[in-house]
Amino acid sequence: MRYIFNLKLIVLILPVLLFNCNNKLDEEQELVVLQDEIDYSSEEQAFGALVGAYEKFQSVGWEQIPLISVRGDDVNAGGLGDQQGFADTDNFIYDNSYWMYNVFFENWSQDILQITSQIESLERFRAGGVDSDLIDQYQAECKVLRGYITLQLSRVFGDVYRIQTTDQTQIEVLPKDELMMWISDEMDEAIPNLLDVAPNLRSDLPGGITKYTALAVKAIANLEVENYQNVADAAGEIINSSKFQLYDDYYELFKIPGKLANENIWEIQYSDFGQSSGENVAHLFAFYGPQNWSAAVPEATSGWGFYEPSFKFIKFMIDRGETVRLETSVLFTDRGIAELQTDPDYATLPAWISNTTRDGDVINDYSRAYFASGKHYLPSNQLTEGRTSYGTNKNYTVIRYAEVLLMYAEALTRGASGTAGTADSAVNTVRLRAGLGTLSGVTSEQVMDEKFAELAMEWGIRYYDMIRLGETGELSYDGRTFNMDKAFLPYPQAQLDQSYILNDYYQSQQ
Repeated sequence: MRYIFNLKLIVLILPVLLFNCNNKLDEEQELVVLQDEIDYSSEEQAFGALVGAYEKFQSVGWEQIPLISVRGDDVNAGGLGDQQGFADTDNFIYDNSYWMYNVFFENWSQDILQITSQIESLERFRAGGVDSDLIDQYQAECKVLRGYITLQLSRVFGDVYRIQTTDQTQIEVLPKDELMMWISDEMDEAIPNLLDVAPNLRSDLPGGITKYTALAVKAIANLEVENYQNVADAAGEIINSSKFQLYDDYYELFKIPGKLANENIWEIQYSDFGQSSGENVAHLFAFYGPQNWSAAVPEATSGWGFYEPSFKFIKFMIDRGETVRLETSVLFTDRGIAELQTDPDYATLPAWISNTTRDGDVINDYSRAYFASGKHYLPSNQLTEGRTSYGTNKNYTVIRYAEVLLMYAEALTRGASGTAGTADSAVNTVRLRAGLGTLSGVTSEQVMDEKFAELAMEWGIRYYDMIRLGETGELSYDGRTFNMDKAFLPYPQAQLDQSYILNDYYQSQQ
């Protein structure tokens, strides 16, 4: 059997024969370059190679980020429908033949490979006379993209590919901890070559990767392996830059007004270009949306109902007296409210909790879930006139300054030293935006609670925090039983069948 990744790039077309499971390493890698279509002396085409790398991340499938996130105690899979494997995953029942596992693993492995091929192609532009500093910057941006995708792939599956070349003889599977250190080292290599500005102030590519994106990825990678001093150093450098602030309106941060906010260290950008028809670069947010709503703009379509905030999270937020963060995170239905009230401790709910959002969208009852995710909601009155698809034109937030502040605070409470203020000041900055009072002598437990409240339903942050800390009890909720053997999804059977590199590694670990 031959497994082929056909890499269709904006600037280059590089079909790479990768992971040949019969001939293994004795067959040459085929690289076909359309030389007559490329001017390697062109700065514009070098920029096109960079944009090609960004496009791979921008095109993330609707199934990928939910699979990263769904096992946390902040979110549940929609209980009814045609994605039983997704619901089973939420309950720590894994089937390595489930299509979503395979698509996730294959697509992001291929994206990493394609981004790597763009890094290699940029060397040809350097040789063609394009400014060397510019090539260094573009390659550094690609390394951040590659590092972050590798980080997320490893969070889900554990030991995965380290791809730093398209030469198949050099591709290997590494343990997760080694991958995190490699990612951290890659960020150290990238940082000196990246622009020293907030991403939203880039003039050439607004919202593009900068030094601070790389520092944030470095902090996350080191957090995964509990290198708390490295976390404090990287996060502290971001804080000390004074280039970022929390957006003043938490509710609007996740909607159109929050696009390219100075809080967003990284966001995947989408646009309908302000036009009622024609080109529309969009993420499929319908996966997260309520299956039934009466939108303020009647033409706006509803979602699929596959992703809901958990009762555990909602009760946690009510107990804390949360208002704007709970309103922003959860779309309530009458059925969900009634179910909450069956618990005597929540028989009386805050008066503001309603199935009607502040923008006038009514979230009707539907059988698949009790609630929907507010962080993935775009009010129908913010849709461009003529556009009707759920959430279209909304960006996808990746890393926020609030997460950086809370990583910094956690690192300090776990023994690291910091140069960017105290853990108290970092946590209280986040709390004050949420309308809560300040804390003194912040503990690690309080930081984790703050992360739960602030970052719920975002990129599985809650789940991976609990995995890192071995908090099996937190993840064993609402009838679920979690143990650390369930921390990673199994390798997809289709990948084991196709990739000798992965299969050989898997067999060696048995």
